[in-house]
Amino acid sequence: MKTPPTLIGLTGTNGAGKGEAALYFESKGYARYSLSDVLRDELRSRGLEASRDNLIRTGNELRERFGADILARRTTAKTAGRPAVIDSIRNLAEVAFFRKQNGFVLLAFDAPLDVRFRRVADRGRDESAGTLDEFQRKENEERAGGTTGQQLEACMAAADCLIVNGGTIEELHRKLEACI
Repeated sequence: MKTPPTLIGLTGTNGAGKGEAALYFESKGYARYSLSDVLRDELRSRGLEASRDNLIRTGNELRERFGADILARRTTAKTAGRPAVIDSIRNLAEVAFFRKQNGFVLLAFDAPLDVRFRRVADRGRDESAGTLDEFQRKENEERAGGTTGQQLEACMAAADCLIVNGGTIEELHRKLEACI
């Protein structure tokens, strides 16, 4: 039996199951964090809504101003060394920072575009994409940003395990167990 990781990072496309995976690991005793929570806190302090556009813009701005690993540093400070699952990793500097932590594993998530769009629409959050074309265009912005931007494609390539999640929650749980 493998030793369970003490820090599980989640990266991947929007609507692919990162949030469900975080809930699963939380049910197994991991504290749950999201790099996006740092952004939501920042937006709240500025009096701005937590729309997808504002999250992306603010994340890029903070990375440019304080270093590309700022979200990882701020989130790790909250974990206090406890086992944790951390969602929304989107920059290679964040991955590099977490790789320096003991017991880190990075999981990447993907699913068919139409499945992800339907899931995101069902969430009812402001995703700044009302159509499938807008959803895909927004995702393309996240895939290959510069050093302080969204680098989703590179983060997924750096993962220890890729989970293609086009099925049921039970199937996702089995895939998570197989990776961990």
